[in-house]
Amino acid sequence: MTLAIMQPYFLPYIGYMQLMKAVDTFVLYDDVAFINRGWINRNKLLINGQEYLFTVPLKDASQNKRINEVHLADDPKWRGKLLKTIEQGYRKAPHYETVMPLTEKIINFATDSIADLVHTSLVELNQYLNLQTQLVPSSSIYNNADLKAQERILDICRQTNATRYINPIGGTELYDKPTFANAGIELNFIKAKQVIYKQSVRATDNSEFIPWLSVVDILMWCDVPTVQAMLTEYELL
Repeated sequence: MTLAIMQPYFLPYIGYMQLMKAVDTFVLYDDVAFINRGWINRNKLLINGQEYLFTVPLKDASQNKRINEVHLADDPKWRGKLLKTIEQGYRKAPHYETVMPLTEKIINFATDSIADLVHTSLVELNQYLNLQTQLVPSSSIYNNADLKAQERILDICRQTNATRYINPIGGTELYDKPTFANAGIELNFIKAKQVIYKQSVRATDNSEFIPWLSVVDILMWCDVPTVQAMLTEYELL
């Protein structure tokens, strides 16, 4: 069984989705410290040809709190504003009519928890792309928040009977292959390849392509089989 563990990211970029596709079980690491100015509640879209950073507003975010303890802001208008921005940016995209209802369902999910919102968004994306990956919040089952760093990852691997653990390429300095091997677990690092696609009805080439945007951008411009193929565009190191 192949496992990955990542903090929950809202409407993430393709590399996150590739990691999710690459494993049998994807643990949402929601009982670790919240990361200010990270990707838990933010991502990027393409609006009027420009990179646009959107943020889900939070009312009590702090690196002294766990992700699953952080709540959405009381202001209900952010959902409508974000949806309006997406509508303005993508209404001419070829898959707008099918992707916009999915986006509305995700953004309008009734919760005051950023962890729950992200979990739901990833479940919906999982289903839309016909992925078979099991999504499990770490707070719901493993009961090992007292462990730290590599030891906690190894403990989750043991509890799930994982034989392979895949981590983003940025973790090469954090995790040690011999230590995992001694526990009977193969450790790999995933490195996303840049995928290029048409981002405008007026585009004649990809000279102005902007990479690493939210998966919403890809879904608006590419059909499901194309996106499924993109999810395999990575290297395992």
